[in-house]
Amino acid sequence: MTLARPVARLSPGAADALLFDLGRVVINIDFGKAFACWAGHAGCAVSDLATRFAPDDSYRHHETGKLSDAEYFAALRTSLGISISDAQFLEGWNAIFAGEMPDIANQLARAGKHLPLYAFSNTNRPHVEYFSSAYADVLKHFREVFLSSSIGLRKPDAAAYDHVVKAIGVPASRIVFFDDVADNVEGARAVGIHAVQVKSPADIADALTALGI
Repeated sequence: MTLARPVARLSPGAADALLFDLGRVVINIDFGKAFACWAGHAGCAVSDLATRFAPDDSYRHHETGKLSDAEYFAALRTSLGISISDAQFLEGWNAIFAGEMPDIANQLARAGKHLPLYAFSNTNRPHVEYFSSAYADVLKHFREVFLSSSIGLRKPDAAAYDHVVKAIGVPASRIVFFDDVADNVEGARAVGIHAVQVKSPADIADALTALGI
């Protein structure tokens, strides 16, 4: 049995870099928009697609660049049981972005006055192409954005965090990481990163205050 690493308290001066997940931390995500789009093209119920969709092996391989978009959409045709074109899948796939998370631009501006900011996202090529343009203003706050589809590694695997820590160039213990997914938070803590689970924008604001920012 592996014991969980104890979570240290944040305090002023405790970090040399801040690392942010993108989905539901910086950019809001609504997969219901994808299901609605696909159901409209396929002539089926939205609820059917919501029930059938899962982050399976094909999803994960797409996020690490091991599956092309066409290969992933082919896998979706099978798992969702619908026959729509790649263009229709892509339309729904990119419909999931639902605006910036509340107050995140102000929080990043506030934090960036004190520490370098980075982002780390499990994502895929078409999403990167879409959000890099649509959310360019908020993404400008980050010195570097680490993308699973580019580095071939994804959260919560230790190798993914090790890659990012090495690239940032400060000890893991001096990085504070914000993510909405519990498994990703635990994975980061397992390699010594101080990770904060984000359930609302207040969690980021409170952490920044604790850091003296």
